Amino acid sequence: MTETVIPLDSPPAGVPPLTDTPQALERAVELLAQGHGPVAADSERASGFRYHVRAELVQLFRRGSGLVLIDARALPDLSSLGAALSGVEWVLHAASQDLPYLRECGLEPSSVFDTELASRLLGEPRVGLAAVVARTLGLGLAKEHSAQDWSRRPLPVSWLNYAALDVAVLLDVRDVLEQELIEAGKLGIAQAEAAATLAAAPPKPRADPWRRTSGGHLLKTQRQLAVLRSLWLARDRLAAKRDVFAGRVLPDAAVVAAAAALPRSAKELAQIPPFDGRRQIKLLPYWWSAVAAALALPAGALPAMRGPSRESIPAVRQWRRRHPAAAERLAQVKAGLAELSESEQIPVENLMQPDLVRSVVFEAPADPAETMAALGARSWQIEAVAPLVAQAIRDHPEN
Repeated sequence: MTETVIPLDSPPAGVPPLTDTPQALERAVELLAQGHGPVAADSERASGFRYHVRAELVQLFRRGSGLVLIDARALPDLSSLGAALSGVEWVLHAASQDLPYLRECGLEPSSVFDTELASRLLGEPRVGLAAVVARTLGLGLAKEHSAQDWSRRPLPVSWLNYAALDVAVLLDVRDVLEQELIEAGKLGIAQAEAAATLAAAPPKPRADPWRRTSGGHLLKTQRQLAVLRSLWLARDRLAAKRDVFAGRVLPDAAVVAAAAALPRSAKELAQIPPFDGRRQIKLLPYWWSAVAAALALPAGALPAMRGPSRESIPAVRQWRRRHPAAAERLAQVKAGLAELSESEQIPVENLMQPDLVRSVVFEAPADPAETMAALGARSWQIEAVAPLVAQAIRDHPEN
């Protein structure tokens, strides 16, 4: 890391006016098409404020073009910009976080350089954007506006300044990291991982998302879980209708408290904070109807205490007792991965996805490399990890 970190308070060329009309977008498309080299990109969302999370602001920087800040709330279709930048490399920090929202706007990069991923592959312990910028460029980025409500309009100038800084330096960071990857012999790995990020399918919807309610694990009966589920679903419908983050409609703690108490009337529900507050009292009939519906369910319709497993293999905690050979294999592979991670300066989770490791170790196939490839592992991962798994299978075969 550079010894002296110089605070960067604003982009060198200043903050451009916000692009928020079709005419301004046309000019921005022309400007960016005239630039050269990769384009740095970022997006800001209103996570924690809005139910429907989407890009609210899209920031772009390209050499020869400069900075462009686009109001994606006013201009949700940016496909004309995507077409103008076809074939151009996009530089993102933590690409998997931004790509879904950029795609919703019609922006589909054909190739990506991920500065966070590159930093991980280089063995850096701190990979947040501010830390990476400080290490590579010796510049300090303030992150005070990262958790703001970016759906607010008009956007304060200080927020736009913050957003512009995130992309204004990203191409310089990319160039430093690319050279470091070349020197470390890891550029091909970074390119393969970035391509895998681009090709990754969207995550499947979670089964029973209501089970992830904070504090819900403390509930002890199926009836309590039924109330939790019913209140969660009622809250979700209302949050979607209002386009408000669900926790702002009704906190998780209130949902769990009502489920734990199993109130027998609207009056009893109104005695549980925050249902006794002025804001919630108006919605009390709505909340009570959800609770009453759960209380009226027959025993056979109550949710199970445990939700469906997301994995096709048994939980690892069961292996030692029920599948001892698999447990021995996993312990051996984990030890080998830890050594490989240290020697190659690559985090274990990047060497191979943990769920993929568990699947291959448990199945103990005759050809681990073939199975890894079928499960989506990249060739460099297979080359590094398959020998560890094969040896563990030989050392601990199934009885």
